[in-house]
Amino acid sequence: MADKQLAWRLHGAGVENLGGPNGPEEIPVGKPGPDQVLARVDACGLCFSDLKIIRQGGDHPRLYHRNLAESPVIMGHEVALTVVEVGDDLKGTYEPGQRYVVQADVYYQGKNLAFGYMLPGGFEQYVLLGDEVLRGDAGSYLIPIERDTTGHAQAALAEPWACVVRAYKAEPRTALAPGGVAWFVGGTTAAGEVPVLGDQFETPEHPKTIVTTDVAPELLDEIKRKCAAWGTEQISRDGVGVDGIEALVQELAPEGFDDIILIGASEAAFVEKAASTVAREGVVALVGPAESLPVSLDVGRVHYHYTWHLGTPEPNVGKAYKPARTYGWLPGGKAWFVGAAGPMGQMHVQLAVESDAPPKMVVGTDIDDQRLEHLRKRLCETARSKGIELILFNPQKVEGGEAARFKELAPEGFDDVIVLAPVAKIVEASWPYLGQNGVMNVFAGLPTGTMIHIDIAPAGTKGQRLLGTSGSTPEDLAETLSYTETGKLNTNLSVAAIGGIEAFKDGIVATQAGSFPGKIVCFPHINMPLTGLPELAEAKPNVAAKLGPTGEWTIEAERELLKEAKHNA
Repeated sequence: MADKQLAWRLHGAGVENLGGPNGPEEIPVGKPGPDQVLARVDACGLCFSDLKIIRQGGDHPRLYHRNLAESPVIMGHEVALTVVEVGDDLKGTYEPGQRYVVQADVYYQGKNLAFGYMLPGGFEQYVLLGDEVLRGDAGSYLIPIERDTTGHAQAALAEPWACVVRAYKAEPRTALAPGGVAWFVGGTTAAGEVPVLGDQFETPEHPKTIVTTDVAPELLDEIKRKCAAWGTEQISRDGVGVDGIEALVQELAPEGFDDIILIGASEAAFVEKAASTVAREGVVALVGPAESLPVSLDVGRVHYHYTWHLGTPEPNVGKAYKPARTYGWLPGGKAWFVGAAGPMGQMHVQLAVESDAPPKMVVGTDIDDQRLEHLRKRLCETARSKGIELILFNPQKVEGGEAARFKELAPEGFDDVIVLAPVAKIVEASWPYLGQNGVMNVFAGLPTGTMIHIDIAPAGTKGQRLLGTSGSTPEDLAETLSYTETGKLNTNLSVAAIGGIEAFKDGIVATQAGSFPGKIVCFPHINMPLTGLPELAEAKPNVAAKLGPTGEWTIEAERELLKEAKHNA
């Protein structure tokens, strides 16, 4: 094997700082130490998250203010790898020829050192893997590819697909956070009823502390009895107004309250300020609130910090935590995918349509007509065969306006709204179309600090839930890869363009411009410019001949591509 390889290193913010003056740079191929593994990068998908790194440079939160001029990063977290060399201490655990995908969210000694962020990723021909990936906090972050018949692109795209699969497995806590700090605020519901705790909290684990503010005597007595039985500290702080919330947090919950239960909330300013103090993975629960609570919320925290907003109209705190329905989309319900025709949006729609228990209506909106047509072409036959009403349209071109169209399609509101467009105004505009017990998932990665202005009252009055998901777990990735290998999920449908080692930078530019109706996958060990699948008929006719019936990427096309590349090498 050669001592040198080609790689795209990022030297600072801006696409002009990706690579060298003439393209990819030549860098050494690492020699594995006793506890390391050297792997070949067989395929790497390009992600909008890569573009975020380029835009923010060392200020990206996962780079911890790294000086890229002195210590450039190698991006790329959607990869398929083959082991080529194993350090002496790992022989028998890893062997040359073994194939893997990488769980990108790597945690090592409690710190997130994501692959393709702090750790070198797939924008290179070979990658050296050490303790962080092989012996991280969750063990090995390498997920084995079990079948020789699994294609490189197919495997690499299991990573973004795992994030999609994860979005429909997210469930909130059904009780107060074990060992956490809960804050109960308010006396009676808007209807004048004193709530009870309810039997939802009859669990083995309990919060460390419950803080109460202006709670009705009957409920306060119940809380005190529970705290005595649980061994939980109970602290009363009455008369806390909006201006006193910050001091209360600093005194009793410096990391934020894990649970905030707002009873009969009617002051929007108080709800807004209280919600801003919820901890990571925390819950804000509205119990019998007023009919209107227009607030500003940090939607970036909903997505990246997994904060939940939920509630109940009933005078029963436990009912706020008890799901009125299953998570994921509601089987037989109505689901709306906002920004459906982008690369990730198409995955969401495909997963819903191909599900064993799909919605009866799948609505997808996007402002890109070409992408919508691509999505329709790929999925309309499957939807028709399963009795799914697949409705795709550009909301900017709807006669009578989009509001009239949505009222026609879902007069009672949608059961599920999945927001895939990273635009705060779109999140705001989508929220009012959620129906009774509806769930909105802000899958789009808006930065923390991005505020949306919505009426949050329906989280309590209608049992609606606002949540966000980001990333996946090793278990999610293994599950998704198994779906791919058993034919349950065709990740190759996501491929829209391919290229070789020289195509990474052009691919990033194309990702930014939205040039292709799907994912771009690069094969670092071949030489090939960025090429859309429809262009293969002229550029590589033998490869094009092995595309699928609707022009989709296939394992056979990939094999032909690699065979030609090897022949021409």
